[in-house]
Amino acid sequence: MVGTLPHSDQDIDGDDATPAPLSRWARIWLLTIASVDVLMVISSMVALNAALPDIARQTSATQSQLTWVVDGYTLALACLLLLAGAIGDRYGRRGALLVGLAIFGLASMAPTVLDSPTQIIVARAVAGAGAAFIMPATLSLLTAAFPKSERNKAVGIWAGVAGSGAIVGFLGTGVLLHYFSWQSIFYAFAAAALLMFALTCTIGSSRDETATPIDWLGGALIGTAIAAFVLGLVEAPARGWTDLVVLGCMTSGVVLAVLFALLQLRRTHPLLDVRLFRRADFATGAVGITFLFIANFGFFFIEMQFMQLVMGYSALQTAFALSPLALPVLILSATMHLYLPKVGLRTAVTVGLLLMAAGLFSMRYLTVDATFLDLMWPLLITASGIGLCTAPTTSAIMNAVPDEKQGVASAVNDATREVGAAVGIAVAGSILAAVYHSSLAPKLGAFPDQVRDAATDSLAYALSVSEQMGPNGGQLADLAQSAFLQAADQALLVLSLVLLAGAAFVAVWSPGRDGGQWAPLRRLRERSGQADTDVAP
Repeated sequence: MVGTLPHSDQDIDGDDATPAPLSRWARIWLLTIASVDVLMVISSMVALNAALPDIARQTSATQSQLTWVVDGYTLALACLLLLAGAIGDRYGRRGALLVGLAIFGLASMAPTVLDSPTQIIVARAVAGAGAAFIMPATLSLLTAAFPKSERNKAVGIWAGVAGSGAIVGFLGTGVLLHYFSWQSIFYAFAAAALLMFALTCTIGSSRDETATPIDWLGGALIGTAIAAFVLGLVEAPARGWTDLVVLGCMTSGVVLAVLFALLQLRRTHPLLDVRLFRRADFATGAVGITFLFIANFGFFFIEMQFMQLVMGYSALQTAFALSPLALPVLILSATMHLYLPKVGLRTAVTVGLLLMAAGLFSMRYLTVDATFLDLMWPLLITASGIGLCTAPTTSAIMNAVPDEKQGVASAVNDATREVGAAVGIAVAGSILAAVYHSSLAPKLGAFPDQVRDAATDSLAYALSVSEQMGPNGGQLADLAQSAFLQAADQALLVLSLVLLAGAAFVAVWSPGRDGGQWAPLRRLRERSGQADTDVAP
C-alpha cells in the first residue's frame, strides 16, 4: 500500500491520524487517484444531458422528471458536502472517500435494472450523496499529504482536472451513445467506481488529529439551507421567479443559512468557522468560484443548445468541438505555482473573470451561419479565463484554513461550485426561455395555434415541429433560430455583466502579491480595528 499508516480505532478506514511522510512517487500516485476520483464525480454531473431524449422514449418520463434525473444528483451532492467533509476530517478522509465510491458505484448500477423514472431519480440522488463524500476527501487528502512548498502545484492540477470534468463527461457520453444504449453510461460509471475503489485502497489517509466533535445540528441546518435554495433555483426557469414555491424555497434557504451562521458563532467546535469569510483570501476564493461557475454552467447551457440546434452538431460532434477548451484550463491550472507568486491572487482572478466576460460577450456576435472557427476563438478566450480562476481560487480557500479542517475547506470549495452552477443554469435558462418566447410569439400569427404553442416552448420543439410541416417548416425553423439567437444574446450579456461585477469585487477585496488589499479598503479596515492578520495569511 502506498503511504500505509498504522492502525487506529478512531479512523474509519483503519489508518492513523498522522500520515507518515510520503515519497515523491507516493504523492504523485495520490494526486493521480484523487484527480481521477473527482473527474468521475464532475463528469457524472453532466453526462446524462445528452441521454435524456433516449431515457424519455424508453421510460415515458415527463419533462419535469427528466430535469430531476440530472438535478437530483446535483441537489444531493450540494446539500451534503459540508457534513461529508467534516466526517472525513473527523474519522478519516480515505475512509470517507471509499464510502463515497461504494455508494456512488452501487447507485450507478441501479438504473441499469430499474425502468421507472422515479426510481432512476432516486438512484441518481443516492449517487449524488456518494459523490458528496468523494469530492471534499480528494482535495483534503492532497493538501494534508503535500508539503506547503508543493501544495499549490498539486491543488492546481486537481483544479484543472476538475475544471475539465464537464468536457470529459460530454465526450464520454457522446462516444457511448454513438455505439450503445443510454444504460451504458451507468455501466461505465459503476465500473469506474469499482476500479477507483480498488485503487483508492492503495493510498494512505489523514484526519483531524484533535478529533473535535461533529456539529450535526449545523450540518443539518446548512444542508437543508442549500437544498432549499438550490431547489428554488432549479424550479425557477419552469415556474418563474415570482412563483410562491420558488420564492418560498429561496427565502427559507437564506433564512436557514443565517441561522446556521449564528449557530456557528456560538459553537466551541463549529462545523464551519464563518468568520473565515472576513479573510480576504478565503472570501475571494469563495466568491471567485461562485461567479466562475455561474458563468461557466450558464454558458454551457446556452452553447450546447446553440451548437446542436443552430449549428447542427450531433452530441458527439459537440463534445469533440468543446474538447480543445480543456487545454487552457489544464495548462493554466497546472502551472499556477509558477505565475501566482509573481502576479498575486488579485491579478490572477480579476484578469481571469475579465477574460471570461470578454469571451462570453464576443459570443453574442455569432450568427446562424457561424462556423467552428467563429465559435472557437471566443471559447478559447473564455477557457483561458476559467484556467486563470479555477486553481487560484481553490488554493486561496484551502490555504486559509488549518490543516486539520481541510475536508470542510474542500467542501466549501465544492459547495460554492454547486450553488454557482445551479444559479448559472437557472439565470441563463430563465432569460433564454423568456426572451425566446417574447421574440418568437409575435412572428407566428400566420401559423396554427397548436404550432405556435409548441414552437414557443423551446427551439428544440420548434425544430421538431418544423420537420413535420413540409415546405412551410423552413420558415418556422428560421424564425425560431433567430429568436433563440436574440435570447442567447441577452443571456450572454447578463452573464458577462455578472462576471464584471465579480471582477470588481475581487479587484477591491482580494489581497495582492504583497498580501495587502486595495489601499482605501485597507485604511477603512484599519480604522474599524480589524487586524491585518484577519485579512491575509
